[in-house]
Amino acid sequence: MGSRDLRRIYGIDVKTWTVFEETEAPGIPWAAASTGKDLWFTLGEGPEDDRYLRRYLPEKGFSETERIPCPEYTGSYLSYDGSHLYLSQWYKHRILKLDASGNILRVIDIGLEICGHVFVDGLIYVLRGTEQGNEDWRIARLDPRDEMPEIEDLAQVPFPCRSLAFDGESFWTNHRAANEIISFPMPETQTR
Repeated sequence: MGSRDLRRIYGIDVKTWTVFEETEAPGIPWAAASTGKDLWFTLGEGPEDDRYLRRYLPEKGFSETERIPCPEYTGSYLSYDGSHLYLSQWYKHRILKLDASGNILRVIDIGLEICGHVFVDGLIYVLRGTEQGNEDWRIARLDPRDEMPEIEDLAQVPFPCRSLAFDGESFWTNHRAANEIISFPMPETQTR
Protein backbone atom coordinates (compact mmCIF):
# COMPACT_ATOMS: atom_id res chain seq x y z
CA MET A 1 0.00 0.00 0.00
CA GLY A 2 1.27 3.49 -0.75
CA SER A 3 0.60 6.90 0.76
CA ARG A 4 0.78 9.85 -1.63
CA ASP A 5 0.76 12.39 1.19
CA LEU A 6 3.45 10.69 3.30
CA ARG A 7 5.50 9.40 0.32
CA ARG A 8 5.80 6.03 1.99
CA ILE A 9 4.94 2.45 1.11
CA TYR A 10 3.71 -0.21 3.51
CA GLY A 11 3.66 -3.99 3.51
CA ILE A 12 0.34 -5.03 5.08
CA ASP A 13 -0.47 -8.45 6.51
CA VAL A 14 -4.08 -8.81 5.30
CA LYS A 15 -4.89 -11.43 7.95
CA THR A 16 -4.10 -9.12 10.87
CA TRP A 17 -4.10 -5.71 9.07
CA THR A 18 -0.76 -4.90 10.61
CA VAL A 19 2.21 -3.23 8.94
CA PHE A 20 5.19 -5.58 8.56
CA GLU A 21 7.34 -3.27 6.42
CA GLU A 22 7.49 0.51 5.93
CA THR A 23 9.75 2.38 3.51
CA GLU A 24 10.14 5.97 2.38
CA ALA A 25 9.61 6.20 -1.38
CA PRO A 26 11.85 8.36 -3.62
CA GLY A 27 8.75 10.14 -4.92
CA ILE A 28 4.95 9.97 -4.75
CA PRO A 29 3.85 6.32 -4.96
CA TRP A 30 0.97 6.12 -7.43
CA ALA A 31 0.77 2.36 -8.05
CA ALA A 32 2.60 -0.95 -7.82
CA ALA A 33 2.58 -4.36 -9.47
CA SER A 34 4.25 -7.57 -8.36
CA THR A 35 6.50 -9.29 -10.89
CA GLY A 36 7.21 -12.27 -8.66
CA LYS A 37 10.02 -11.65 -6.21
CA ASP A 38 9.97 -7.88 -6.59
CA LEU A 39 7.60 -4.97 -7.15
CA TRP A 40 7.57 -2.17 -9.69
CA PHE A 41 6.17 1.20 -8.67
CA THR A 42 4.98 4.20 -10.62
CA LEU A 43 6.48 7.16 -8.75
CA GLY A 44 5.97 10.89 -9.29
CA GLU A 45 9.25 12.75 -8.92
CA GLY A 46 10.22 16.42 -8.86
CA PRO A 47 8.08 19.57 -8.91
CA GLU A 48 6.28 18.47 -12.11
CA ASP A 49 5.41 15.03 -10.70
CA ASP A 50 7.22 13.37 -13.65
CA ARG A 51 6.42 9.67 -13.61
CA TYR A 52 9.05 6.94 -13.43
CA LEU A 53 8.95 3.18 -12.99
CA ARG A 54 11.14 2.07 -10.08
CA ARG A 55 11.97 -1.47 -9.00
CA TYR A 56 11.53 -2.32 -5.34
CA LEU A 57 13.10 -5.35 -3.67
CA PRO A 58 11.39 -6.39 -0.41
CA GLU A 59 13.72 -6.09 2.58
CA LYS A 60 16.28 -4.21 0.42
CA GLY A 61 14.38 -1.17 -0.85
CA PHE A 62 14.21 0.78 -4.08
CA SER A 63 16.85 0.08 -6.72
CA GLU A 64 19.14 3.02 -7.41
CA THR A 65 19.82 1.84 -10.97
CA GLU A 66 16.44 0.52 -12.19
CA ARG A 67 14.58 3.76 -12.89
CA ILE A 68 12.69 4.01 -16.19
CA PRO A 69 10.92 7.18 -17.37
CA CYS A 70 7.27 6.59 -18.24
CA PRO A 71 6.32 7.51 -21.82
CA GLU A 72 5.81 11.31 -21.91
CA TYR A 73 6.55 11.23 -18.14
CA THR A 74 2.91 10.28 -17.54
CA GLY A 75 1.28 7.16 -16.19
CA SER A 76 -0.33 5.86 -13.06
CA TYR A 77 -1.52 2.28 -12.56
CA LEU A 78 0.46 -0.88 -13.30
CA SER A 79 -0.32 -4.53 -13.99
CA TYR A 80 1.82 -7.48 -15.03
CA ASP A 81 0.98 -10.32 -17.45
CA GLY A 82 3.84 -12.62 -16.40
CA SER A 83 6.23 -11.13 -18.97
CA HIS A 84 5.51 -7.41 -19.39
CA LEU A 85 4.41 -4.43 -17.34
CA TYR A 86 1.30 -2.58 -18.47
CA LEU A 87 1.02 1.11 -17.58
CA SER A 88 -2.19 3.12 -17.79
CA GLN A 89 -2.38 6.78 -18.72
CA TRP A 90 -5.49 8.10 -16.97
CA TYR A 91 -6.33 11.10 -19.15
CA LYS A 92 -5.22 9.48 -22.42
CA HIS A 93 -7.68 6.60 -21.76
CA ARG A 94 -5.16 3.93 -22.64
CA ILE A 95 -3.05 1.08 -21.29
CA LEU A 96 0.47 0.66 -22.64
CA LYS A 97 2.30 -2.66 -22.87
CA LEU A 98 5.97 -1.91 -22.15
CA ASP A 99 9.24 -3.69 -22.79
CA ALA A 100 11.99 -3.94 -20.14
CA SER A 101 13.34 -0.49 -21.12
CA GLY A 102 9.95 1.23 -20.95
CA ASN A 103 9.39 1.35 -24.71
CA ILE A 104 5.78 1.03 -25.88
CA LEU A 105 5.05 -2.35 -27.49
CA ARG A 106 1.30 -1.87 -27.75
CA VAL A 107 -1.42 0.68 -27.05
CA ILE A 108 -4.86 -0.49 -25.85
CA ASP A 109 -7.58 2.17 -25.98
CA ILE A 110 -9.94 1.87 -22.99
CA GLY A 111 -12.30 4.71 -24.01
CA LEU A 112 -12.60 6.26 -20.54
CA GLU A 113 -10.37 7.38 -17.66
CA ILE A 114 -8.56 4.53 -15.90
CA CYS A 115 -8.17 4.26 -12.12
CA GLY A 116 -6.77 0.74 -11.86
CA HIS A 117 -6.20 -2.54 -13.72
CA VAL A 118 -5.03 -6.09 -13.03
CA PHE A 119 -4.48 -9.34 -14.93
CA VAL A 120 -6.62 -12.37 -14.02
CA ASP A 121 -6.27 -15.57 -16.07
CA GLY A 122 -4.82 -13.69 -19.06
CA LEU A 123 -7.58 -11.05 -19.11
CA ILE A 124 -7.27 -7.42 -18.04
CA TYR A 125 -9.84 -6.19 -15.51
CA VAL A 126 -9.94 -2.41 -15.50
CA LEU A 127 -11.66 0.28 -13.45
CA ARG A 128 -12.83 2.84 -16.03
CA GLY A 129 -15.09 5.86 -15.98
CA THR A 130 -14.94 9.54 -15.12
CA GLU A 131 -13.61 11.39 -12.11
CA GLN A 132 -15.42 14.70 -12.68
CA GLY A 133 -18.95 15.09 -11.37
CA ASN A 134 -20.06 12.12 -9.28
CA GLU A 135 -17.12 9.78 -9.99
CA ASP A 136 -18.84 7.26 -12.28
CA TRP A 137 -16.75 4.04 -12.34
CA ARG A 138 -17.25 0.52 -13.69
CA ILE A 139 -15.21 -2.65 -13.60
CA ALA A 140 -14.68 -3.93 -17.12
CA ARG A 141 -12.87 -6.82 -18.75
CA LEU A 142 -10.93 -7.26 -22.00
CA ASP A 143 -8.71 -9.84 -23.63
CA PRO A 144 -5.37 -8.24 -24.59
CA ARG A 145 -4.60 -11.17 -26.89
CA ASP A 146 -7.29 -9.90 -29.29
CA GLU A 147 -6.06 -7.53 -31.99
CA MET A 148 -8.94 -5.12 -31.24
CA PRO A 149 -10.03 -6.02 -27.67
CA GLU A 150 -13.73 -5.67 -26.93
CA ILE A 151 -14.28 -3.99 -23.58
CA GLU A 152 -17.10 -5.53 -21.55
CA ASP A 153 -18.45 -3.51 -18.61
CA LEU A 154 -19.25 -6.01 -15.85
CA ALA A 155 -20.54 -3.95 -12.92
CA GLN A 156 -20.94 -0.43 -11.59
CA VAL A 157 -18.64 0.53 -8.71
CA PRO A 158 -20.78 2.47 -6.21
CA PHE A 159 -17.97 4.60 -4.75
CA PRO A 160 -14.92 6.62 -5.91
CA CYS A 161 -12.34 3.86 -6.32
CA ARG A 162 -8.59 3.90 -6.93
CA SER A 163 -6.31 1.00 -7.87
CA LEU A 164 -7.20 -2.65 -8.45
CA ALA A 165 -5.61 -5.89 -7.26
CA PHE A 166 -6.64 -9.55 -7.29
CA ASP A 167 -5.55 -12.12 -4.69
CA GLY A 168 -6.73 -15.26 -6.50
CA GLU A 169 -10.25 -15.07 -5.07
CA SER A 170 -11.26 -11.45 -4.59
CA PHE A 171 -10.58 -8.02 -6.04
CA TRP A 172 -9.23 -5.22 -3.85
CA THR A 173 -9.55 -1.48 -4.36
CA ASN A 174 -9.37 1.72 -2.37
CA HIS A 175 -12.48 3.71 -1.44
CA ARG A 176 -10.66 7.02 -1.49
CA ALA A 177 -13.31 9.27 0.03
CA ALA A 178 -13.85 6.90 2.98
CA ASN A 179 -10.12 6.16 3.42
CA GLU A 180 -10.86 2.40 3.29
CA ILE A 181 -9.60 -0.67 1.45
CA ILE A 182 -12.48 -2.68 -0.04
CA SER A 183 -12.57 -6.33 -1.12
CA PHE A 184 -15.24 -7.70 -3.47
CA PRO A 185 -15.81 -10.95 -5.41
CA MET A 186 -15.44 -11.25 -9.16
CA PRO A 187 -18.59 -9.97 -10.83
CA GLU A 188 -20.74 -12.80 -12.18
CA THR A 189 -20.92 -12.73 -15.97
CA GLN A 190 -21.46 -15.04 -18.86
CA THR A 191 -18.48 -17.23 -19.65
CA ARG A 192 -16.44 -16.29 -22.67
